[in-house]
Amino acid sequence: MPLVVSYDHLTNAAWGLPPLDYICIMQVDNKLVSHLAHLSRLNVAPEKMDKLVADMQDLVGFVEKLNELDTTGTEPLMHMGDSINVLRSDEVKGSIDRTAALKNAPDQNGEFFKVPKVINK
Repeated sequence: MPLVVSYDHLTNAAWGLPPLDYICIMQVDNKLVSHLAHLSRLNVAPEKMDKLVADMQDLVGFVEKLNELDTTGTEPLMHMGDSINVLRSDEVKGSIDRTAALKNAPDQNGEFFKVPKVINK
C-alpha cells in the first residue's frame, strides 16, 4: 500500500507557524480507478483495468520518491519560470486572397465556404 507524505504550503516560517507534515495513505485499486474513470467519463475495458491500476501505483510510487528529496529552504514554485506573458509582437503579414482560399473548397459560393448544417433549431 503506497504512502504519500505531503507538505502543507499554507503554514511556513513566514507566518510564524510550523510546517505541517502529514501522512495520507493512498491505496490505488480497481475501485479507485473505476471511480476516477467514471468521473472522467472514460470507459475502461475490464481486461485493461489491472494494467491501469499498476500504472497508477507506479505514479504514486514516483511521488513517494520525490518526497524523499530534502527541500529545506526551497521556495515553492507557482510557475516554472520568471517570464510572464511572453508573446510575439502582433505584425500584419501577407495572406492568400479569397479566390486562392476557395479554390480547393469542396463547396463554396464564390465568397464563403459552404459547410453542412450542424445545429438544428
